[in-house]
Amino acid sequence: MEIGIDSFAASPDNQLDGSKSLRELLERIELADQAGLSYFGIGEHHRKDFLDSAPSMILAAAAARTKNIRLGSAVTVLSASDPVRVFQNYATLDLISEGRAEIVAGRGSFTDAFPLFGLNLQDYNELFEEKLNLLLKIRDNEVVTWSGKFRPALHNQAIYPRPKQEKLPIWVGVGGTPSSFERAGKLGLPLMVAIIGGETHRFAPLVDLYRRAGERSGFAQSDLKVGLHSIGFVGKTRQEAIADFYPSYKEMFDKIGRERGFGPVTKAGFDAQNTETGALLVGEPKEIVDKILRHSESLGGLERVTFQMDAVKDHQKLMKAIELIGSEIVPFVKDKN
Repeated sequence: MEIGIDSFAASPDNQLDGSKSLRELLERIELADQAGLSYFGIGEHHRKDFLDSAPSMILAAAAARTKNIRLGSAVTVLSASDPVRVFQNYATLDLISEGRAEIVAGRGSFTDAFPLFGLNLQDYNELFEEKLNLLLKIRDNEVVTWSGKFRPALHNQAIYPRPKQEKLPIWVGVGGTPSSFERAGKLGLPLMVAIIGGETHRFAPLVDLYRRAGERSGFAQSDLKVGLHSIGFVGKTRQEAIADFYPSYKEMFDKIGRERGFGPVTKAGFDAQNTETGALLVGEPKEIVDKILRHSESLGGLERVTFQMDAVKDHQKLMKAIELIGSEIVPFVKDKN
């Protein structure tokens, strides 16, 4: 099993400190590489809270500072992007990184990109499906002929550069919509499941739906990889991890909750999601190892687990968490799936 980190490049309270925040993010990616983590993903948002509106640029900077870690998106908001440019950006990243680039394509959890790029939110599903199909066609063919509803047609058009990898990995990032799981299975694409609350085992029927759809479409089980994106943080002790993580977690989700009409986060609610079967991965290394293995068993095997730790803004605490993940979690899950 691979262990990685996803970051949304949280924006500092003082906007003038953006350069410092990105410099520290690159330091964390470099440390993750040195610590033996397998993957570092950068999200994509188009709002004041985050600095990741151009994730491939951050990843390209990271590629020049790392040697082994795979670098990709978390997720690419494909509905609001041009698949040609997405492919070109990540093919270029693949060349810079000597074959370490990946794409996790999804629809994102915010809708800010739709008005920004003049898109109709009512086309939410159609946009993603059409653009995903085009992205896959570009990935699999150097010369493309294609037509659709939302983008000008391509007529015998060559698309460059081509990546170093023979087949650039494209995962599908999903939340809790059954049709999204089924679509990924029909296409035989690896699946990254974002579970940010509740209990992880409740997603087992959706993962089963994905695998059944893949089998019906003729794909082998070995093709149908499943990854888990989880909010989490690791400390030397459980108490230390929670003390460092919870206040910022509450602040972040209270803000999102106010935008969406949800109530404030409570400590009792947090604790309920940080139990043995809860989705949050906040605690000391041994319990997190046990929890990851438990999640993997409940979902029929996991290829990759990524931590989303952005609630913690202290760079040094994040660096220490990465060190702990590398030294006390990675070795104990490496051969599990």
